[in-house]
Amino acid sequence: MKEYLCTTCGTQYTSAVSPLKECVICKEERQYINPKGQEWTTLEVMKQSGEYRNKIVNEQPGLYSLKTEPEFAIGQSSFLIDVKGFRLLWDCIPYLDQTTVDRIMLDGGIDAIALSHPHYYSTQVTWAETFDCPIYIHEDDKEWVQQESCRIVYWSGEQKPLTEGLAIHRIGGHYKGGAVLHWENGRRGAGVLLTGDIIQVVPDRRWVSFMYSYPNIIPLPAKTVDRMAKRVGSLQFKELYNAFNRHVKKDADLVVQRSAERYIAALNGEWFTT
Repeated sequence: MKEYLCTTCGTQYTSAVSPLKECVICKEERQYINPKGQEWTTLEVMKQSGEYRNKIVNEQPGLYSLKTEPEFAIGQSSFLIDVKGFRLLWDCIPYLDQTTVDRIMLDGGIDAIALSHPHYYSTQVTWAETFDCPIYIHEDDKEWVQQESCRIVYWSGEQKPLTEGLAIHRIGGHYKGGAVLHWENGRRGAGVLLTGDIIQVVPDRRWVSFMYSYPNIIPLPAKTVDRMAKRVGSLQFKELYNAFNRHVKKDADLVVQRSAERYIAALNGEWFTT
């Protein structure tokens, strides 16, 4: 019995004698099956290869990013936030080795894991079991969990406070339960928003974007983007981090609002003609 891991999206599955024919996450229109065909590995095989390591970077006081090198699967980063001793892992990366465990434990471990959406569930159960902590997932995305665990807490509603000054907010969009993390006192009280790719920072850091599917370039409806912008409009934040090492360093709240306006104008044919 092995816990197979999809090499395209990094999702880990419940122990089985053999893997599925196709990854449930990848065969859905927001992802894709590798054109070369479905491929699987396991975390143990990855560790034994000696090829991978996790790079941990101090982004600002109380905030660290974690990213696997060389890039594996989707290639996202996760973040470890420390708020007065409460340590939260925001989103997951598939690779976890003893070096990473030792470094995190030395700094204080992990008190909880929270996820933005199903593409970053990856090896979340392994992380939770290793650090003896709960996993917070919005109930609207329950159907996408491929490895059930008693550690998973399905939350409901529009927000979930985790500790003072740190809360998850469901804004939907990319997935029904798509969530962002608001760190109220990040960057010396200016506020930080961590968005995975529920809100995506684009190469021009003056703008962000919103998509139903990024690899297949399927946009979201105008009304959905409007709703997303309104839901984060009530939050105080000046910086925004996505899952791919892109960072809006100032006026991120204004960037989100004007980006939503541009997006909606483009969909409605009011911004340009071609």
